[in-house]
Amino acid sequence: MTNADMWFDPRCPWAWNASRWLLEVERVRDVRVQFHVMSLTVLNDGRAGLEEWYREWLKPGLGPVRVAVAAEQKYGTEVLRGLYTALGARIHHDRAPIGRELYLAALAEVGLPAELADAADSTDHDEVLLASHHAGLEPVGEDLGTPTIHIRAGDGRRTAFFGPVVAPIPRGEDAGRLWDGVLLVAGTDGFFELKRGRTRRPIEG
Repeated sequence: MTNADMWFDPRCPWAWNASRWLLEVERVRDVRVQFHVMSLTVLNDGRAGLEEWYREWLKPGLGPVRVAVAAEQKYGTEVLRGLYTALGARIHHDRAPIGRELYLAALAEVGLPAELADAADSTDHDEVLLASHHAGLEPVGEDLGTPTIHIRAGDGRRTAFFGPVVAPIPRGEDAGRLWDGVLLVAGTDGFFELKRGRTRRPIEG
């Protein structure tokens, strides 16, 4: 069994694609995925040169990650799998606005108490959020972001990387082949980057 730990911000469309890819990988490879929270708002805090539209996009960003961290603190890391799916489907497919109604609907879908939505406007869990954020990014470089994936293979090998940035989401054996290739390059000592310009939006429609 290989364990894949992925750090996500619920609002990042590329992380959403990567997370759905990993769930496909579980179906075709001996892999178990666990999700963890990071924050694009934290990542970009104080960063110079951000485009104005992105600054505006980041402003409500702490709400969803705070709710996710609060749920994890009370019910354990496993709860993030379902909650991320409930939040992400509404954000990326239903285009639901970021706010309390989004949190309440997602929490209700996975059977979590409505009072967890209060965490969106609270700093109570920010220390835990920061710890999770840095735990995910430190091995790959704090200047990167999400998707960030850490691999723990059954034979003891470990690696971590940013990506993949992919659209559309690979399904079935296509997902498995991408997994095999990602493991191959990420496990190569001294390998750092393979990149080309993006020609597709992350979420179509």
